[in-house]
Amino acid sequence: MAIKITEALLAEHVVFHSLFDTLEQMLPRMKSLNEVRALAELLESMLGAHSKVEDELIIEPLDHCLEEFGQQETFHQEHEEIDAALGLCLKSRDLRKARRLLMDVVVASRSHFDKEERLVFPMAEKVLNAKTLALLGDRWKQERKAIIA
Repeated sequence: MAIKITEALLAEHVVFHSLFDTLEQMLPRMKSLNEVRALAELLESMLGAHSKVEDELIIEPLDHCLEEFGQQETFHQEHEEIDAALGLCLKSRDLRKARRLLMDVVVASRSHFDKEERLVFPMAEKVLNAKTLALLGDRWKQERKAIIA
């Protein structure tokens, strides 16, 4: 049975929400800048792979719909802001600032994921037919295999 792109991306979101929960618990207790940077690098890597696939397989096919709702720029801008905050976190030489920046990334990512789950995924289910959703799901599988390899 084929997995729809919306199901695949939602499953990834579940993993991210679990990671965000863990980061929210761990960050306030972290005593080392290197620990915070290591977590930021992990999150940057995971979010980068997720965003790339998501942009190519769901945002781009729905760009025209998102533009009609005035959300096209918002989604792209939010990805850029999250990436920029992660970059600042990784460059930070101050533990408190790095923790705050990484926590900001977690909060912004949760908000962004919420918008995708409430707006983008339901829109995809309405606008794209079942075959297209399944084909995009197959492309997601291929992208994931390429990332792992």
